[in-house]
Amino acid sequence: MSWGTELWDQFDNLEKHTQWGIDVLEKYIKFVKERTEIELSYAKQLRNLSKKYQPKKNSKEEEEYRYTSTRAFLATLNEMNDYAGQHEVISENMTSLITAELTRYVQELKQERKSHFHDGRKAQQHIETCWKQLEASKRRFERDCKEADRAQQYFEKMDADINVTKADVEKARQQAQLRHQMAEDSKAEYSSTLQKFNSEQHEHYYTHIPNIFQKIQEMEERRIVRIGESMKTFAEVDRQVIPIIGKCLDEITKAAESVDHKNDSQMVIEAFKSGFEPPGDVDFEDFTQPMKRTVSESSLSNSRGDGKSEPKYGSKSKGKLWPFIKKNKLMSLLTSPHQPPPPPPASASPSAVPNGPQSPKQQKEPLSHRFNEFMTSKPKIHCFRSLKRGLSLKLGAGPEDFSNLPPEQRRKKLQQKVDELNRDIQKEMDSRDALTKMKDVYIKNPQMGDAASVDHRLAELGQNIEKLRLEVQKFEGWLAEVEGRLPARSEQPRRQSGVYEAQNASGVNSCAQDRESPDGSYTEEQSQETEMKVPATDFDDEFDDEEPLPTIGTCKALYTFEGQNEGTISVAEGEMLYVIEEDKGDGWTRIRRNEDEEGYVPTSYVEVYLDKNAKDVHKPLQKISE
Repeated sequence: MSWGTELWDQFDNLEKHTQWGIDVLEKYIKFVKERTEIELSYAKQLRNLSKKYQPKKNSKEEEEYRYTSTRAFLATLNEMNDYAGQHEVISENMTSLITAELTRYVQELKQERKSHFHDGRKAQQHIETCWKQLEASKRRFERDCKEADRAQQYFEKMDADINVTKADVEKARQQAQLRHQMAEDSKAEYSSTLQKFNSEQHEHYYTHIPNIFQKIQEMEERRIVRIGESMKTFAEVDRQVIPIIGKCLDEITKAAESVDHKNDSQMVIEAFKSGFEPPGDVDFEDFTQPMKRTVSESSLSNSRGDGKSEPKYGSKSKGKLWPFIKKNKLMSLLTSPHQPPPPPPASASPSAVPNGPQSPKQQKEPLSHRFNEFMTSKPKIHCFRSLKRGLSLKLGAGPEDFSNLPPEQRRKKLQQKVDELNRDIQKEMDSRDALTKMKDVYIKNPQMGDAASVDHRLAELGQNIEKLRLEVQKFEGWLAEVEGRLPARSEQPRRQSGVYEAQNASGVNSCAQDRESPDGSYTEEQSQETEMKVPATDFDDEFDDEEPLPTIGTCKALYTFEGQNEGTISVAEGEMLYVIEEDKGDGWTRIRRNEDEEGYVPTSYVEVYLDKNAKDVHKPLQKISE
């Protein structure tokens, strides 16, 4: 089966077919290029996806990845990164093994095809030239034959005519002989040309054209084989990475199988366990007798009524409710009283303003505003001190011994600190050992360096190691104290002491001494239901030098107000007091009677006289009642 014998007359169709074959090859190259672009884009998107969900360094997310489920997720992200790398390998291999090779082969194929069809056109032009020569020889022979026949007829006519002279007859005879000779010459030439054409034509259709078409056929078959091999390579490139992709998927499966729900549950316990006992029953408080509301510590202690406390570290307290009232306490300390201020009495006193003041509508301010306002003040009330201390601990200024944390969390933090210091000591000791060896080398080989040059650094390392060891001893002592191996430290009673404000004669509600500061820190303050004021020296020394808020003016009570809510203060009609914080838009004004008695009263119950020279006053007071 040969194109040269079967398709000897299909030169134009073969030309079109081979061009179509090259177009198919170029189309396949374009397809592979687009596939490589898709693989690269897919790999890039996978990497970006993996990077997007990777935990950020030195962030809270890193702590979350200690659980088996989150570690499995992290392993999945890492494997997806490797999975993306395999798609990049596919793209690179397809580009180098298919796209680049086929592009070069197409250029060679175009040159070869051009050469073969040029030879075919040249052979066709040659046979066409021979055919034209044959046709010209044939027409000349035909013309000469016709002229020789006419000359013969003219001679015979002249010879038969008696009126024609012999000269004319002889001339006609010679002309006829000449034409016959020319016809014979044309005949011989035509015969020779015909034989030559037949020979050329035979050679053209049986030798030249078959050879050219055979070469074209071989070229086309090579193209077909090449595109088939490229398709096979296309599949092999994918198959080569399947084992690695399978390993990635196996690792993901292995990570998923490593998820241990029991272990994660135990880690949650270790992360958040406080070490306290659950709260006990709440005692009944009898409010049937007419009396002013006083500070009740029944929810914070189990020693109600007997006036006794047991400030023993780690002792059980059945009245501990602080884990469940943390949020309410924080809100009560950071904001003015929850309820809107009461309206003034219906019958205004002579000192009341005309038409009677109206109770303003409550407008709750954002917590952040109250927080900033609170942080800039220095109240003398002890519960505000405790709150401020808790907030400072929340902001990262906690004590070195982590005493602001519950026992279990404190033990964990101390253990982590001890481990960290031990690692630092090991690093310093390794550095010291390396320098010691270097010094020995210098001593044995003075030409390599001066042994005395490392003495200073060795001395520094020794000092650092000693400091770190002292730190370790200090933290180990605190750790032993928490674990109960050592007696409590001397400052322990200071944390266990109960500090409460005595209730003043006007019925001021002092804040209950919670066992929790707003950030979840705790103190071992035992509640005592007594009206005896504990000396302030038992409280934290760091707050002994706090000063009260500056006075910004004075005010006169227009009506009697019974402060029955937490944070309020009772006033009598006509009483003069100091203003330390004007109305922020919620209907309450903060006032002070003396150094230890301050709180909120409704703005409509007082007439305020601001001191224009006070540094905190920037504009005249706009009374809500107006």
